Amino acid sequence: MLEAPDGTIFNFPRSLLPPKAREGDVLRFDIAVDEEATRERREKMKNLLDDLKLRDEGGDIEL
Repeated sequence: MLEAPDGTIFNFPRSLLPPKAREGDVLRFDIAVDEEATRERREKMKNLLDDLKLRDEGGDIEL
C-alpha cells in the first residue's frame, strides 16, 4: 500500500515499484500525457471507424 501526501492510502502493484523500494521509502511519481501517442491513437480509431462506416451496407437493424 502507498500513502499519498494527503493521507489517502491505496494499493499499488509491487511489480511496478523500483526493485530497491522498501517500507518507509518516499517515492516520487511523474505522470504526463503523451500528446503524440494520444494523437496517433485517436487518428487510428477515427480511421477504423471511418472504414467501418464505408463498409456498412446498413439495413440490418429494424426499430
